[in-house]
Amino acid sequence: NELTLKMSHALNNSFLPNLEYLLQGSTLDSVVEHLVTRLRGLCDNPNALPETFHDLEVCMSLQQADSNPPYLLRVRRALDRDAPYQIRYLGLPEVDHRRPTLVRSCMDCACSNNILEWLTLVGFSKEFEYMAKGYIFRKGRMKITVSKLFKIVPGKQEDMANEPISQSHIVEMSVLATTGQEYVGEEMRLFAEQLKPLVQLDKIDYRRLAGLP
Repeated sequence: NELTLKMSHALNNSFLPNLEYLLQGSTLDSVVEHLVTRLRGLCDNPNALPETFHDLEVCMSLQQADSNPPYLLRVRRALDRDAPYQIRYLGLPEVDHRRPTLVRSCMDCACSNNILEWLTLVGFSKEFEYMAKGYIFRKGRMKITVSKLFKIVPGKQEDMANEPISQSHIVEMSVLATTGQEYVGEEMRLFAEQLKPLVQLDKIDYRRLAGLP
């Protein structure tokens, strides 16, 4: 249809940011307060309190007919405010030793609150779910999140009595950009250097960790 053609044209001509440049790491809970203080000083609006979030994220998968990896979609909803559900597609990461960051295809959009039911009806199944609570910082177009992850305890989805997954926080730095903006990765690497030794941000090849080819 016309909308699909317009979206395809926009992507092919680099009008829309369709790539995510990503660095990830973790830091112990005991260090998070120091990391937040440093990020407040380095990021935009240093005199303002950092933006917070408390979200539920569900990963849905659709098995393909051939032997290719399943098609994955992530659905996120805010637990601390009234906001539309968000659905995200993430492509397979491109790990290139010449790049300072991991790069993957990425598309985000808002959606209705019955999205999980609809995905189930068309054949998707739930892979996993978790709660994330933490802080968001911005430095220009860079976005840095510091997140504590929690297991979902049935019946206590919005209660912080849910169990922490670990004794650490996940730290992610990302930029959404169009194809060809390779200098973004170098900007991120230089900023990540300023967060050491509180956190070591790196490009993580999850396929290698899982033993996949």
